[in-house]
Amino acid sequence: MACKVLVVCGSPVVASADLLRRLAKECDYVVAVDRGLDALLSAGLGCDVYVGDADTVSDAGRALVDAATDFEVERHDPYKDYTDLALALDSVRRRWPGAEVVATCVTGGRPDMALSVLGLLAGYKGAPVWIAEDEITARILHGGESWAIEGAEGKTFSIIAIAPNTEVSEHGLEWELDHSPLGLLADTGISNIVRSTAKIEVHTGTAIAYLLHQGFIGTADINNRS
Repeated sequence: MACKVLVVCGSPVVASADLLRRLAKECDYVVAVDRGLDALLSAGLGCDVYVGDADTVSDAGRALVDAATDFEVERHDPYKDYTDLALALDSVRRRWPGAEVVATCVTGGRPDMALSVLGLLAGYKGAPVWIAEDEITARILHGGESWAIEGAEGKTFSIIAIAPNTEVSEHGLEWELDHSPLGLLADTGISNIVRSTAKIEVHTGTAIAYLLHQGFIGTADINNRS
């Protein structure tokens, strides 16, 4: 059975200690991506592997990396061609082929980095990819993949195509779709409402689906409701 790997990234918007502890308990391995090590340490957690160039981790975190005995270190030169997250995902592929990935501390901060993170996570194929933050749970869905959502009645759901020629179906929501095209980065799927057990399917292309943890917010035109 494939394992599940928690990847703690280096966003300045840090997940809460409670969420980090829960995610670490649910996953088989923990990978700290540069400053993500500080988020883990603040929650009283460690990691199995550290990946990064140590340019954003704190002095205390860097000292642990330099003297690491309890976790493996993949230290990279700051003058590299790839981001720390790209290298961390490569490490996951090598160490645990087919592993499910749960990424946290990935939202907020610089918008250019946030877009790059989505691109990198979308490029991790062959196993489920989740984004888990205090306010949202998200899933990257490629063609042929689906997400069943239970116990979320009244909550806001959005889906956004992040590849051309994306076609989706949504059932169990206020506004449903059946093999409908989504324009690249279009707002067609923004701010829907979960009404029952929901099933989201991506037939072609790639999309990111977001479930907000609070109730419905917003009155935007949704999913061609007319």
